Amino acid sequence: WFKAGAQIFSDGGLDYLGNPNLVHAQSIIATLAIQVILMGAIEGYRVNGGPLGEGLDSLYPGGDYFDPLGLADDPDTFAELKVKEIKNGRLAMFSNFGFFVQAIVTGKGPIQ
Repeated sequence: WFKAGAQIFSDGGLDYLGNPNLVHAQSIIATLAIQVILMGAIEGYRVNGGPLGEGLDSLYPGGDYFDPLGLADDPDTFAELKVKEIKNGRLAMFSNFGFFVQAIVTGKGPIQ
């Protein structure tokens, strides 16, 4: 399963769900560019007051469903959990970037 991402570098590219008619990815740069454009558009829409962005802090992702189990009854604890969640996400993204750099430099994945 950890070699699945390397299929985009093969001669035929990567066919999602084994069907070349769905998405036929042949370039990692094009895939990355499309990802950045789509996510940027969605976040820009949310920050500028899209249907799910009304009444929210523009820098805070979440909303009514951030704490569905009601674990943070105290507003201070709730604010702390929001910060921890964002920091955890940033750390995870940075570690994923490290995996990508390792694969590019060494040609091996994080498990090899």
